[in-house]
Amino acid sequence: MKGGAIVMISAAGKQQAPKSKTSSFFLYILLLYVLLPVLVLYVVALSVSPFYSGPCPPDSAAASNNAVARLAAAADGKGHNGRPSSTSDMVSPPKARRKPKPTGLRHIVFGIGASSSLWTSRREYIRVWWRPGKMRGFVWLDKPVPELHSRNASTGLPGIKISANTSGFPYTHGAGSRSALRIARIVSESFRLGLRGARWFVMGDDDTVFFPDNLVNVLSRYDHTQPYYIGNPSESHIQNLIFSYGMAFGGGGFAISRALAAQLARMQDGCIQRYPALYGSDDRVHACMSELGVPLTRHLGFHQCDLWGDVLGLLGAHPVAPLVTLHHLDFLQPVFPTVKSRTRALRRLFAGPVALDPAAVAQQSVCYDGGKEWTVSVSWGFAVVVARGVLSPREMETPMRTFLNWYRRADYTAYAFNTRPVARHPCQRPQVYYMRQSRMDRRRNTTVTEYERHRVAAAPCRWRIPDPAALLDRVVVLKKPDPSLWKRAPRRNCCRVVSSPTKGKDRRMTIDVGVCREGEFARV
Repeated sequence: MKGGAIVMISAAGKQQAPKSKTSSFFLYILLLYVLLPVLVLYVVALSVSPFYSGPCPPDSAAASNNAVARLAAAADGKGHNGRPSSTSDMVSPPKARRKPKPTGLRHIVFGIGASSSLWTSRREYIRVWWRPGKMRGFVWLDKPVPELHSRNASTGLPGIKISANTSGFPYTHGAGSRSALRIARIVSESFRLGLRGARWFVMGDDDTVFFPDNLVNVLSRYDHTQPYYIGNPSESHIQNLIFSYGMAFGGGGFAISRALAAQLARMQDGCIQRYPALYGSDDRVHACMSELGVPLTRHLGFHQCDLWGDVLGLLGAHPVAPLVTLHHLDFLQPVFPTVKSRTRALRRLFAGPVALDPAAVAQQSVCYDGGKEWTVSVSWGFAVVVARGVLSPREMETPMRTFLNWYRRADYTAYAFNTRPVARHPCQRPQVYYMRQSRMDRRRNTTVTEYERHRVAAAPCRWRIPDPAALLDRVVVLKKPDPSLWKRAPRRNCCRVVSSPTKGKDRRMTIDVGVCREGEFARV
């Protein structure tokens, strides 16, 4: 039985051998069709991987040192081995982003609100400051005028456009004019013209005079790709109470950035529909600014000039800021009272000081003639005021009330800024010397402005302090141009009395004006 058992087992083993071969065959098939494709994909993935596609990168510190060495060699004109470097040895710096050009006059689009009925007289104000071929913008009128189809740049005027019909907009203010509707839309209509490179849209009236270089200086400080609404309220406290201290008065001019103009153009027509009871164009623009959530960025150089009379007090103590605009010139005396025509007086200002050193126009300096106990205030390019006695700079930088409020019955508390009387004592009534001529001394790179006394009746005085009117007829101011004036922190210039008149001799005073030296100030 043992032998038989062995035979049976052996037989059984022989019978099971074919089954084992069959299972091995299926195992090989499984490896061939399943594992082999996975292995192939793995090899392909390794071959395209950046970690295995080339030699190992050098150590970062070593690479940095090699780059510095190559740059130094390139600067010396030699390669690593002392040979002249080739293009392949030099390191190409990464391409820098092109910086946008600084804001200039060509980036500003002016929109001048005008009336055909006043065009003949008001256009002369525009000719004073407009620079044909160098500035862009349009006068927006209600009706055609002869200059509408003129393409002659010698007219000295901007192009003329007729405002779109606004008869479909409601207007319910009893004392106003419907022209406020079309003027309110000037910025939007100017934006829709699609002028290339426009960064700022500047609004003004036909009796607004702009100081273009100072306007560029102001706007270049702001990013036109952000929503900005730049201007100034009125000089009249009552006007600001009636309208808003947060509103830029349109006659004084205001600027709207391109980013904000795009938003305004999309929503303004609907906005105007919601405010039929407002009076003017500027408060409609302000209402839309409020809906857009953009506050007024105030700049003290925009002047609505809601005043009557003599502008000496305002310009003689101008804020430490660039002079940008003057408005309501029909209600003010000529800036130089010896010149009867308002436009002729303005041309004298623009042809002289504005052309020589625009940043410094009407900037105040205060100094003293110690020997005579005179206080001297220089409003460069405009006027020099000389008063008997020693008045503090704090008092001199406060405007004299040489003008009346827009509301003539209002008293001196109705201004939106501090004022002072022209003189607190008859003996302190100042002598005023207005700018008569100006020139550039090329050899010394110095502007020379001459001021002549405006002759008025003398006030009785028993002071022993000499009267400027008895000794002084002319003031000569020397000043170097300072185009970087507003790139520094705001500060008044300093003035120094170089020479003073003596009795019976030269009736002239010479004053030097310039940046304050180290430790220099207006010493009382």
